[in-house]
Amino acid sequence: MKVRKKPVTVEAWPWPEIDELALKEGIIAIGKNIGDESHYIETLEGTMKRSRGDWLIKGVHGEYYACKPDIFEKTYDILMEGSIE
Repeated sequence: MKVRKKPVTVEAWPWPEIDELALKEGIIAIGKNIGDESHYIETLEGTMKRSRGDWLIKGVHGEYYACKPDIFEKTYDILMEGSIE
């Protein structure tokens, strides 16, 4: 059986566009090791690492998760540019 993913519009932000607000709102946490530029996000599946260059995506249930740039490019089209409210 072949299936097609339903089109869903979500919000997404490139590194580091929303980092300051995301930190303030508790969406992401900075890595604790010296030199660790990674961010950590609590997702529906548990804690996820968001590395430099990853996109931050807000899913259909209001959850956040990271997406690697190459996967983002293959999966998403940018409809409108803007920043988090």
